[in-house]
Amino acid sequence: MSYSIEDLKTLMARLRDPETGCPWDLKQTYRSIVPHTLEEAHEVADAIERADYPHLKDELGDLLFQVIFYSQLGREDGHFDFDSVVDHLVRKLVRRHPHVFPDGTLASRIDPDNRPGEDEIKASWEQIKAEERAAAPESGAEAGPASRLDGIARTLPAMARAEKLQRRASSHGFDWPDVAPVFDKLHEEIEELRQAWQRARSEPEGQDAVEDELGDLLFVCVNLARFMKVNPDQALRRTNHKFEARFRAIEERLEAEGRVMESEDLEALDKIWQSVKGVEKQ
Repeated sequence: MSYSIEDLKTLMARLRDPETGCPWDLKQTYRSIVPHTLEEAHEVADAIERADYPHLKDELGDLLFQVIFYSQLGREDGHFDFDSVVDHLVRKLVRRHPHVFPDGTLASRIDPDNRPGEDEIKASWEQIKAEERAAAPESGAEAGPASRLDGIARTLPAMARAEKLQRRASSHGFDWPDVAPVFDKLHEEIEELRQAWQRARSEPEGQDAVEDELGDLLFVCVNLARFMKVNPDQALRRTNHKFEARFRAIEERLEAEGRVMESEDLEALDKIWQSVKGVEKQ
């Protein structure tokens, strides 16, 4: 016997039953479970990064449970339920994919011989989303006049939001023509950061300028990643994994030789670091 989505909805309702439910689940609110949702999303990403597909199944289940939980809260408050979430999602995706559903219905099919090109599909996608924003402004928009940047959630991680801001601006023609000036801008921001740091050493209030310049540098790095079609967050996670694997290899080498890291100078540690490069690929 295999359980279904209906069984999961029933389970969630039981957990939230005022008389016989789970005390912990009964205490939760939309806000209180947000940290759990973010954690589960990161654990999904981690399982994918490690190609741990058996574990990925578990993590996807945990993430799905978050959606079920919010849907149960929505049903209790009379805002929405899981079925309306699914209905809204399917309608939105059908509307945004006229190159797959030409008549705006799930049953309609495109003629393979008349499939539009990738650039045309991208332009259509952006146009449809712009029309949606104009018809019903998304949450998170800034107060004041409408902007082409409206709807990009301010609660996104800074790196992800930077990429979305850049992509949105680019879709409206505000972008570098190619990657070359992005490299120039990168060098420019590095030099400005160096100068700000030098000033801050003698001007305590100059730390704000250092933060500004470092932010500019990171923003340019995200731009560079975008031009190179690299996900910056994924690239950083990859480097984190590489650093952790090599650092652990240094620890193991030192322990095997009866040495203590804190007693070694940087030159000795760097020599081991160079020798363990590539351990993360094993």
